[in-house]
Amino acid sequence: MGLTKQYLRYAASAVFGVIGSQKANIAFVTMRGGERGRFVAVAACEHVFIWDVRKAEKVLILKGNKHEVTYLCPSPDGIYVAVGYEDGAVRIFSLLNGESNVSFNGHKSAVTVIRYDTLGSRLVTGSRDTDVIVWDVINECGLYRLKGHKDAVTQALFLKDKNLLVTSSKDSFVKWWDLDTQHCFKTMLGHRSEVWGMALLNQESRLITGSADSELRAWDINYLQEGREAGEPKEKKGKSLLDDDDDDDEEEEEVVDESPEERILSCKKAGSLLREARDRVVSMTTDAKAKVLACHGSDTVLEVFSVLPEDEVERVMAKKLKRAKKKARDAQHAEDAPEPVVERKLANEIVRLTNIKASANIRWVDCLMCAGGELKVAMLLQNNTVETYSLKTSDKNPTGIKTSRLTLGGHRTDARTLAFSSDNIAVLSASGDTVKVWNRSTLQVIRTMACDYALCSLFVPGDRQIILGTKSGKIQIFDLASGTLLETVDAHNGALWSLCLSPDQRGIVTGGADKTVKFWEFELIKDEDAAQKRLTVKHVRTLQLDEDVLCVKYSPDQRLLAVSLLDCTVKVFYTDTLKFFLSLYGHKLPVLCLDISHDSALIATGSADRNVKIWGLDFGDCHRSMFAHDDSVMFLQFVPKTHLFFTAGKDKKIKQWDADKFEHIQTLEGHHREVWCLAISPNGDHIVSSSHDKSLRLWERTREPIILEEEREMEREAEFEEGMAKGDEPVVPGEIKDAEAAPAAKKTIETVKAAERVMEALELYRSESRKMEEHQIACQSAGKQLPPPKANPILVAFGNVSPSRYVLDVIKKVRSSELEVSLLVLPFPYIPDLLSLFNCYVQDGLEVELVCRCLFFLLRVHFGQISSNQMLLTVIDELRINTISKVREIRDVLGFNSAGLQFLQREVESKEEIMFFADATGLLKEKRRKRKKRERAILTIA
Repeated sequence: MGLTKQYLRYAASAVFGVIGSQKANIAFVTMRGGERGRFVAVAACEHVFIWDVRKAEKVLILKGNKHEVTYLCPSPDGIYVAVGYEDGAVRIFSLLNGESNVSFNGHKSAVTVIRYDTLGSRLVTGSRDTDVIVWDVINECGLYRLKGHKDAVTQALFLKDKNLLVTSSKDSFVKWWDLDTQHCFKTMLGHRSEVWGMALLNQESRLITGSADSELRAWDINYLQEGREAGEPKEKKGKSLLDDDDDDDEEEEEVVDESPEERILSCKKAGSLLREARDRVVSMTTDAKAKVLACHGSDTVLEVFSVLPEDEVERVMAKKLKRAKKKARDAQHAEDAPEPVVERKLANEIVRLTNIKASANIRWVDCLMCAGGELKVAMLLQNNTVETYSLKTSDKNPTGIKTSRLTLGGHRTDARTLAFSSDNIAVLSASGDTVKVWNRSTLQVIRTMACDYALCSLFVPGDRQIILGTKSGKIQIFDLASGTLLETVDAHNGALWSLCLSPDQRGIVTGGADKTVKFWEFELIKDEDAAQKRLTVKHVRTLQLDEDVLCVKYSPDQRLLAVSLLDCTVKVFYTDTLKFFLSLYGHKLPVLCLDISHDSALIATGSADRNVKIWGLDFGDCHRSMFAHDDSVMFLQFVPKTHLFFTAGKDKKIKQWDADKFEHIQTLEGHHREVWCLAISPNGDHIVSSSHDKSLRLWERTREPIILEEEREMEREAEFEEGMAKGDEPVVPGEIKDAEAAPAAKKTIETVKAAERVMEALELYRSESRKMEEHQIACQSAGKQLPPPKANPILVAFGNVSPSRYVLDVIKKVRSSELEVSLLVLPFPYIPDLLSLFNCYVQDGLEVELVCRCLFFLLRVHFGQISSNQMLLTVIDELRINTISKVREIRDVLGFNSAGLQFLQREVESKEEIMFFADATGLLKEKRRKRKKRERAILTIA
């Protein structure tokens, strides 16, 4: 055990520095006791942050596992948020406590869209795997999978009053699905390229689609099903809402009916709106009642359109007709002038409201209509910023007013350098425009200062000043107390790639792209207009080299200086005389990072060739070359006072190594993009890393020891489980290959484990049944009652339950969303025992609904084998009788309870003169108005 104590596990502690990830959208949410439009939900890598935009602070974190969030959708009641992930999983979180009790797993790749239906009981998800899945939120299971698109699904919308679904995709098609029959009955082909956005307007009689051009296409929807049921012909019942015949259209707008005999609606091109932007639609959204349409491209302008109600459109058309009549009379001066006709166009119904210009390129947007016609707009920008705007839609010329901006909690660009203070408390991070100092314990920003593009940084001894090396070759010195720039020194003619503090803490050394290494000493000088002295650096020596300098590092004893050059070598010089000592060559690509151990015995180099080499500083011999990362090694640093070191690479991973035994200790996975740099605290207890995903991550050293053999075994088990879950999907008997509808769930390691638990429970039930049979035979042969056999310890642990009840408990613990796939994995030899147990459960009235669900699924899957087995005929017949009677009992109880509640509701309403539910307020006001009118009439007569 002594050998393992030196390896202590580092674990993820926190994610900070990211305000909103670009992969997932932004959405308004409502928190308990908070006003509407005050809280927004954004993705933060694998988590979801709920921001209070008024206070600019996080109020809730919805924690994910390890996959990146790709889509968010709040429920209609505002209590839940559905979150889609990169691996295709969907989890539903409660905004009351931040916990997730419902999860769905059906997609094979990233979720691209999520939508609730009007009641919030169903959920539709679209994915990059081209499938659309409808989920039952209440029963926590998948209903069906809809196949038909050939590329990633970009939008999916439920229709409120009809059981229909419309989806759009990057394959340029818009498909209409009948959810009663689970098939696509209409495909719209009126787009030349990808359909990126879609919205339903005018009580779902208008469809707006956005594609890769500046045109927003509008489609009239006429529902034909009601007329056909009344005996009307299949032709359209009435004229389209718009009569916009664009004969000069270059493209032919075509609609293909996949099943003409079952037509439900018709779609006709009604016209188009032209956006000001020339690029593709990035996202398109409406408010809850579809009164406002907002869309944007990849630029900084959000275009807002107002959707006029029908009565207002009629009033505008009446005014236009009146003006046209007057103009015609004035022009012809005759009474028998022909009646003028005013054509109704799309521009009369959808009016451009205003343009809102954001401070950076827009990535996602969400709208919320509040009381008094106030529209609130939340934007997630591409520079890690959230902005909210407000505008009055009732104004004649509305303008968007910026109400809040979230910028403090993160950098606008990637942080390319990190540093720890000497007391392990402060963390410095610098990016292309700002340098921030964070409190490590609270993760709050202490200082934010504007700077040039920073490439390297360090804390000056005493932690009162910081020094940055910039891309323009300058050294910038900042004072932390005042947050001001003290001095800018022109150090190099090219980029200043590396900066290192001398071990005696009296100066620094810099290396730049101008092929020089420069030595600087700290000085305190007094300005004429300042009362106190300030820190500056004085250039004392220069080392001229033949190639660009990528990295410089002092040995801790300050005897040697290691310099990494662009010619893939590392040259070591004596610090005092600057004479050449060693040349370390062997890397095939330039060495991007290096570090020297605390005892000045080892030097480790990381290169763009993905290798890490460990050298001895006494003779310059290569001790070991290790393939470290799958991409360039970007950063390398030794843990203080040890021979352990960490590397960071473009393969999104951070790895810990032992430089003595040349072993890989552990891998820290969490970042979703390239890792640029990391910093280790002086005591070695904390690590901070920065990535291209805009996040900063804090890792903490725990007291848990790492045993390498167990670590490798766990990695092999994880690979095996992942490969097992990615194996062939279980075949459903009778399922048509490449059909439009398919089962929703997919095989995962959780479903396989659930099936194994059910099989183990059935094996235990079989063994216990055999024990009881053998005990009865023994009692009969002995002619007396023998002591019962010893109970199974598993049954004892569960409270001395019977074996049959234990099987039911195991089935109950299987997640509802994974139940069907788990039963599908179950081999048929277990099915007869399971059916016999189902019969016992139904007779006893135990979990009748769950048992019926499992029974019907197994009968549908194994129908051929069950029906051909004579031994199961009696069991099936008993199940038929028992299930029908028990289900009727449950239905009668529910009906009785429902009738009783309705009776109590009527009693309360009649006594208290109130109406339940918010939508009854109008009826209550009308009732009171009529009663007052009747009372006034009685008083008048009297």
